[in-house]
Amino acid sequence: MNLAQELTNLVIQAQAHLPKDKLAVIVQTTEELRQSEILKDSLNIGDRVKDFTLPNVSGDAVELKQLLAAGPVVISFFRGTWCRFCNLELKALQDVLPEIQALGASLVAISPQIPDYYSMSTAQDSSLDFEVLSDVGNQVARNFGIVYQVPESLRPIMQGLGADLLAANGDETFELPIPATYVIAPDGTVAYAFVEPDFTKRVEPTQIIAVLLELQAGN
Repeated sequence: MNLAQELTNLVIQAQAHLPKDKLAVIVQTTEELRQSEILKDSLNIGDRVKDFTLPNVSGDAVELKQLLAAGPVVISFFRGTWCRFCNLELKALQDVLPEIQALGASLVAISPQIPDYYSMSTAQDSSLDFEVLSDVGNQVARNFGIVYQVPESLRPIMQGLGADLLAANGDETFELPIPATYVIAPDGTVAYAFVEPDFTKRVEPTQIIAVLLELQAGN
């Protein structure tokens, strides 16, 4: 089963359990996000990425520049461990990690959650062998142009579903990154960008592998 099918199955489960009025709010706010300027402003193919340094689950600093010195970097921005769709994506990325590494690339996942809230549990519970980084305040995600504020109408619904953003992110901004996957070429430019306002949709890992193969062939 591919990631798309797993995500579709999760959507069906959610639709079966959520009241229609709450589903309507989720659909409406997702469409409003899509109609905003956020996709227009986000980094795209050919754009240069600013260097950044973020802490990993052990508190050690991970710098993009150092990763790029060894090859391409795949960056997956996810909303948080409370997001079941994000967790499915992280596990799917773990499955293709050997292929990513065989192509000379590295993989990092980034969310705004504070280290004390999620970092160790994310890496251990999901058996992730790649770096999970904490972007407190969404500073790196903001540089990618993918940060948005959760509408007030959606906040109580998310809270009821286990998304305590105040505790998870350590602030009161109610800001999240749009789920996005980027492949950064060794020269620091974006080789591939998948930015999707609909949090139930993610890039298929096979697409990431295809992009890395193209980069390898171009060297």
